[in-house]
Amino acid sequence: MAVRDITLGQYYPGDSAIHRLDARTKIICALVYLVSLFVVRSFSAFALCIVFLAVVIIISKIPFKFISKGLKPIIFLIILTMIINLLFTSTGTVIATLGPVKITTEGIYRAAFMGLRLVLLIFGSSLLTLTTKPIELTDGLEKLLSPLAKIGLPAHELAMMMTIALRFIPTLLDETDKIMKAQTARGADFENGSLKEKARALVPLLGPLFVSAFRIAGDLAMAMEARCYHGGSGRTRMHQMKFGKGDALAFAVMAVYLALVIVSRQFDLF
Repeated sequence: MAVRDITLGQYYPGDSAIHRLDARTKIICALVYLVSLFVVRSFSAFALCIVFLAVVIIISKIPFKFISKGLKPIIFLIILTMIINLLFTSTGTVIATLGPVKITTEGIYRAAFMGLRLVLLIFGSSLLTLTTKPIELTDGLEKLLSPLAKIGLPAHELAMMMTIALRFIPTLLDETDKIMKAQTARGADFENGSLKEKARALVPLLGPLFVSAFRIAGDLAMAMEARCYHGGSGRTRMHQMKFGKGDALAFAVMAVYLALVIVSRQFDLF
């Protein structure tokens, strides 16, 4: 697994209908979709979530192979979550016994259910950043948080902070890749050995990575000061955000989707 396989925070250039939507529309729809994944309680209802996401991916014209790369960095976390649910669920019919641990039908169901939920969570969140430019994401978050500014919440600063964090994920990954290659050239082995040995091999990586992160943060701060950045007060934008017909259609489709998800939970229609 290469560090560049992480897709969260990256932007995939395109001119699809999804790319042209207002950033606020995409943020709201993404949040609704992620919440819906915690509403469903059956695999048949998950089929609705999968079909909806598949249609959005097709419309966005982003290769599925590119999006699926985002699973590689967290495949261990997904497998670990599935194993925990499999081994520590005691309800259901016992299928096998491994000492004090019992594998039940309910454990298998929960393990598969949680694994699928995590996969869809990664795809849904990655699709937001892949189809939205960082500056548009910042403006969209700021607009959505702006009503909270009336109670003293620094909407612009929060939006800028979150967007910078997402924006510099690919940059830090590139730095990590460079440091790993330099350490490998000096004899470090990140691939072979036991889990303990692999963890120990990462220790020489952390120091240079922290130094590089602080250097990047310092360069960014100097660049912002050189451009007389002083926050959101009086800030103007080259491109003004406005909702269009496509956004209205997106909200309507999302409302229908959410209604189907809620109905499926209440009446088990799927």
